[in-house]
Parts: sequence; C-alpha cells; structure tokens
Amino acid sequence: METNDASISRRTLLRGAALAAVMVPLGVSLASCAAPGGGGGNSGSGGGAKTADNPFGVAANSKVDAVIFNGGYGVDYVENAATIMGKGKNKVTAKVSPSTKIAQELQPRFVGGNPPDLVDNSGANSIGWNTILDQLETLDDVLDSNNLEGKKISDTLYAGVKAPGTFDGKFKALNYVMTVYGLWYSDALFQANGFKVPTSWQDLKDLGAAAKAKGKYLFVWGKEAATYYQTFVVDSAVIQGGDDVRLPLENLKAGCWSHPIIQNILTIFHDLIQAGYMKPGGAGTQFTQAQSQWSLDQAALLYPSGSWIENEMKSQTAPNFKMMGIPELPLDTKQTTPKGTMRAEAGEPFIVPSKAKNAAGGKELLRTMLSKEAATWFTQHKLAPTIVKGTVPADAFGSTALASQVKMLDGAGDNVFTIKSFNLYGMNSDQLPIWNSFLAGGMSVAEITSQLQALTDKVRNDSSVTKIEIK
Repeated sequence: METNDASISRRTLLRGAALAAVMVPLGVSLASCAAPGGGGGNSGSGGGAKTADNPFGVAANSKVDAVIFNGGYGVDYVENAATIMGKGKNKVTAKVSPSTKIAQELQPRFVGGNPPDLVDNSGANSIGWNTILDQLETLDDVLDSNNLEGKKISDTLYAGVKAPGTFDGKFKALNYVMTVYGLWYSDALFQANGFKVPTSWQDLKDLGAAAKAKGKYLFVWGKEAATYYQTFVVDSAVIQGGDDVRLPLENLKAGCWSHPIIQNILTIFHDLIQAGYMKPGGAGTQFTQAQSQWSLDQAALLYPSGSWIENEMKSQTAPNFKMMGIPELPLDTKQTTPKGTMRAEAGEPFIVPSKAKNAAGGKELLRTMLSKEAATWFTQHKLAPTIVKGTVPADAFGSTALASQVKMLDGAGDNVFTIKSFNLYGMNSDQLPIWNSFLAGGMSVAEITSQLQALTDKVRNDSSVTKIEIK
C-alpha cells in the first residue's frame, strides 16, 4: 500500500489490493453518463491501415489523450511508453495527464461524449465500474496483437491477468501491475535467530512461541489495514479448499463464513491472539507506523500484505532486512489445490472508452506498455512486476522481495486466483471495525463469523445493489 491519499484508499478498499484493481461500491454512479451500446466504438476507425505492426489502424502522427492515476507508481511509466511509441513508424504521440480524482474530472467528459483515449481507472476516486462498462472497448484485440518485439502479447503474460478486468464475460479493463499477495518477513532476522519459515497455519503456534522467547511478536497490525488479516484468512482458506471456499464468498451465499476451513483457520488465529502473539495496540496505531514496527523495529516476524509493501516501506526498513515473501498459508498439508497455488492479480486497470476520439491510439499506447522494453523499465524503477513475464533479471535489480515475487509466480504457474466481492460491493469500511476488534482480542470466532455473515447477507438482500455472478 502506498502512502499518498489516493493509494491509501486503494488499500482501504482492498486489496488485499492494487491495488490490485479498485472497484468502488456499486451504488456510486455517474448519473446520466451511462449510455446504451459501446464495446465496438472507434477501435476500427483509427484512420490508418491495419497492418501487423499497426494492428488497430491508428493514424500516423495522431495524438493520444491519456489520463493516468497519479498514485504510488506515478505516471512516468506511461510517459516512458509514450516516448517509445512516439519513436515508432507512425509517430503517434501522447499527452499524459496525471490525476488523483479520476471520477470527478472525467465524469463531465463521459457525459459529454468526449472521454480520453486511455484512462488508468484507479485510486480512491475511480469511476464505478457498473456505471461505465457499456461505454468501454473490449480489449481482447490488444492481447491478440503482437508486441513491439513481434510476439503475441497473450503469450508473454502471467496467467489469470484477464480475470480482474472481465465483467459478465467481457474483457473491459487491462490491469497492468502484477500484485502478489503473500506473507512477508526478514530473511536476515529469520537466519540470525533460527526461525523456521512456516508452511501452514499449523506451524504458527510454534513460531509464535519462538518469537516470544526472543522478545518479539508473531504479527502486528494498524487500524486502517486490519482487513489485511481478512485477506490472509480468506486467501489461506481458498488455498486449502479451492472454489468450494471461494465461490460462496464471492457470490454472497448464506453461511459462507461458516465453511469448516474458514472456521478452523479463525480458531487457530484466535488462539494465537489470545496467546499474546499479536502486538497489542494496533486498533489505535496508524497503519504505516504499525508496518514500521515490523520492517524497521523488527518487533514482529510476519506481515501479510500485497507486494506493494517493499516500495511502501522502503524509507522505513532496517538495513540488511532482506525482505522476502511466501504465498499465504494453507490450513494444513491436506490442501485440495495444487502446491504453489496463491492469490495474484493484476492491478492498475486501464480502459479505452468507446467514444474516445482516438480509441485506436489508446490501444496502441497499451500495446507499447506491454512491450518488453516498457515493462522492464517499470519493473526496474518501481520494483514491482508488470503482467509481462521475463522482465526481472536474475539479480532482481538488487531486491530480494522482487526476486521472491517472481519465484512465487513461477511456482504457481496457472494456479492463481483473485477475490473480487469485497471490493466489488464496497464492504471493506464495514469490515474494518470488526477485524480491529478481533485482532485486539475482543471478539470470539463465533462473534466475528456472525458479524461478517451479517454484512454479506445485507448486501445480498439489498435489491438496490446490482449483483454480478463470479465464477
């Protein structure tokens, strides 16, 4: 989670995310901007001839209007791609405009029928997906095209990258940054103290006792990030039980929080908290301060987070920390999913409006961003992988955390999943106080289950909320 206002809210809407892709509550709308049609738009009318190296028919010397969320990753990576695009045969240039208020600034343009050619719909003030889906181009043709190196783009990407941007079977948002959800630790600290890296929830009691013997805690948390532990619990349960756990949660089923795997994990977690292995006071501690207790003070051994954690805490991490990550933990050795299964999903959702003046140019800029040159530039400067494989060298640009991300992704292969429902229905703000209470030791397993289920049931029974079936 990055530390500016927009990216803090990206975390509080998690994801678990990503930042994932942030999806604001479905109740948020853009009033009259939704219009029938869309999906075909101007992609076939770029003004130029379609060729192998100009797959969208973008007109020579045309200009692309791009509005990019100015969060933790900035906008320079899109500017770099624009520079590369401008050097191409068609000399297509781009104006890259930063924004932290995507919805407020672009709503009038969607209503007026003159939206930008490319938008990074991210941050706290992103546009509600349900309000614009029918005004967006499908992006399958981007993945079907060749990159600047002549390879089919879909063959160069990590598995599962289409899932976060696919709605009702239509691929409408290309999420660019690969976010790995894991359990993070200091390899130096573990080596120095002989701590064993856990392989399941069954290992955590012994590790907690070992930490306590060294005057340390197993976990730490901050009030705005309490639901990081919900992510940890849910993802672990899915790793253990697969779709049998995931789909009832995703589709708001009655009793979904009572699944035996979730209950077993919550029971272990409750025991760890009651044993004093969670550093107290998190409900009154700002999240980056709590994270600093882990990364700088090394008061706790483990921290569950998305892979943004290294960049977020780079100025508050102990020297020679050697941050590393492992996938979130299965309950035990009897997991039903393949070994290495993990939550990994693309974030920073890029969209091309159908009524854009140069939609073909918007897609061409996306194609350029997916080139090995542009993707490697992002990874080197942001220490985070894009959805493009093979852009991280053996030394991972000196980052042990980045190296471990690549190792996790390679180990998972096609066995990755995402969780959409909590962000999709804007549930995080109501879940935060519940998790703060549980982590502080003030709630039983039965109580947290009841309260989380009540929130799920409330959304399911609210006829004003449009439901999307998740598969």
